[in-house]
Amino acid sequence: MDTIRRKLALPFQTAFPFQIVGFDLDGTLLDTEQDLGAALNHALSLIGRAPVAADSVRHLIGGGARQMLDRALAGSGGTADIDVDRLHTELIGYYRQHIAVHTRLYPGGAAMLDALAQRGVKLAVVTNKLEALAEQLLDEMALSERFYTIIGGDTLGPGRGKPKPDLILEMIARAACKPPLRAAFVGDTSFDTLAARAAGVPCVAVRFGYNDLPADELGADAAIDHYDDLIPALERL
Repeated sequence: MDTIRRKLALPFQTAFPFQIVGFDLDGTLLDTEQDLGAALNHALSLIGRAPVAADSVRHLIGGGARQMLDRALAGSGGTADIDVDRLHTELIGYYRQHIAVHTRLYPGGAAMLDALAQRGVKLAVVTNKLEALAEQLLDEMALSERFYTIIGGDTLGPGRGKPKPDLILEMIARAACKPPLRAAFVGDTSFDTLAARAAGVPCVAVRFGYNDLPADELGADAAIDHYDDLIPALERL
């Protein structure tokens, strides 16, 4: 009888706290550094600029390809007499043709996505990458079917990308979940944490991404070193 009472006294397992988990793409879900770097250096070569060193590319990524290009140009001589719009078009064209040569999920990513799906969580991608490029990349990585929506920096029109909250709010609207709705976001830069905060959504920062500040200084609600740590971190929020 005492054994039965002890068993009955054990708490029931609580449900997972989030119905929706959204992910940034570059530097969060996927390591795209080498393929983005190749596209950037292709564009720089067209105007006679020196290539960006492999170990420096990650510091230029964040906010989309145009911002990556702008940073590289600013650090290599400026934009005087440069048609930046045309150069950006060339960069995107090259990247589109070589989008998934070296790109990979971060370690533990596949198992983490599986584990969230098994808990009934709806998964989304919210990125400042152009929507068509995000969709193409996820298609080529055979990942698209894991996500109920893929939202890019241009999905809602100009000027509505992260760090504004618009894309994350759109992610929530598209989920069509019954209230009370709980969403979380995972990212690697201040673009992500600021957007999540503005949308009223908890955010987890990954320390292995293209952090523009140390991950623990981004203002996220938690920070992780590996995707094995994501579900426990979300459960603690």
